[in-house]
Amino acid sequence: MKSNERKYSNDWRDFFGGDGQRTRRPPRNLEHALQSRCVRWFRLTHPNMVHNLFAVPNGGYRTKTTAAIMKAEGQLSGVADLILLKRKGKCGALLLEAKVKGNYQSSNQRLWQKLIEADGYEYRVFRTLEEFIEIVTEYLNRPDE
Repeated sequence: MKSNERKYSNDWRDFFGGDGQRTRRPPRNLEHALQSRCVRWFRLTHPNMVHNLFAVPNGGYRTKTTAAIMKAEGQLSGVADLILLKRKGKCGALLLEAKVKGNYQSSNQRLWQKLIEADGYEYRVFRTLEEFIEIVTEYLNRPDE
């Protein structure tokens, strides 16, 4: 066997795994995937309320210049990932933070949660699509005041 063939064979085994089954790297940003699924579900389930649920772009890589611009425009560290801007009862909005297993709120996120709840808003952390659906459904089924 030539050295090229041998290398190719090793690459093939690395790609498919030792048992011949194709292996896949886990997604890099699981919270992004979770949040995307939740937004997709919401838009399909509540098409008349698409404008009420939106994301706050607080994460991700930015250059120093872009970060300075966003901070000057009012970006705050710790703000929830999603905001459901719909009054239900005495609550003016539902603020939602996506966290996957093993990830936890930062100190800025916990502080922002405490402050926003003191102002009368509801803040919830969800870890699965099912949990998001349960939280949002319960919130939207509340009576209006």
